[in-house]
Amino acid sequence: MSIAFIIVIALAVGLAIALFFQIKNGHRQADEQEKLLADYQHRVNEQQKLLDDYRALEKNLDSVGEGYEQALQAFEKMEQEQKKTQQLNESLEKRCAALQDQCTRMQEHSLKAGEVIDSALAGIREIAKSTADNKLAALVGKISDMDDVDGQKAIARTDNILVVQVADEAIAATGIDKISYLAFEKQVDPVAAATMLSTNLTKAVRALTHILDNALKFTSEGTVTLKVAVDMDKMVAIYTVEDTGAGIEPAEQEHIFEPYVKLNQFFDGLGIGLTVARSIARRLDGDVVLDTAYEGPGARFVLTLPI
Repeated sequence: MSIAFIIVIALAVGLAIALFFQIKNGHRQADEQEKLLADYQHRVNEQQKLLDDYRALEKNLDSVGEGYEQALQAFEKMEQEQKKTQQLNESLEKRCAALQDQCTRMQEHSLKAGEVIDSALAGIREIAKSTADNKLAALVGKISDMDDVDGQKAIARTDNILVVQVADEAIAATGIDKISYLAFEKQVDPVAAATMLSTNLTKAVRALTHILDNALKFTSEGTVTLKVAVDMDKMVAIYTVEDTGAGIEPAEQEHIFEPYVKLNQFFDGLGIGLTVARSIARRLDGDVVLDTAYEGPGARFVLTLPI
């Protein structure tokens, strides 16, 4: 009996030991499986991340592809526009060249025509002078004025005359010394009477004529005075025209030299007299100014010409 009990106890102990190792081995296997499962989950997560990154990259590539395609289309459109612009530029260059040639021919024609007209006017002017035809002389002067309104070319000073000769011929051209309703006075400085002037006589006379005509228009009664003097320090001849007429408002003092400006619409003329006078004077290296310091009554204009 005791032997059997011992055997049973031994079997029970053996089974317990075997069960213990089996359980321990089971725990070990469970730990290993859990570790493997964790590793598997980690790999799954990494694969999922890689998959997400791939999809994001794929999406970005699609966007880049669309952007590239749009950029390519824009570039192609830009090339087309550039070709059109280049063609337009070439067309405009050809047109500009043609216009330049045409302009050059017109300038040459205008220059030749101007020379012919100047020659014809000079001949007519001589006829008017020799026949004392004041109307014809006035007509020649008006034609010449249109070239002098905005003239830019310097006028050759080829005439050597007395300073007073410009005054005498301008007086004769206007007939201002024969006007009955006003008094005209010419005052010549003794030095000026003996001083020579290098100028263009016709143009200088025309400039002073316009200044005298202006005084005549705006002086219905009273006096017009022409003073002739020289400034030997500045080497200029000075022609001063004073009148006792209506005068000029301060706001109009510079406008009067602009072309086609008329302070009184009832007077004849185009409103270019003072414009022409200044244009001629400046192209003779002189000037025409309104003396704004003159206290009047009337106005004072000063024409200066280099001696």
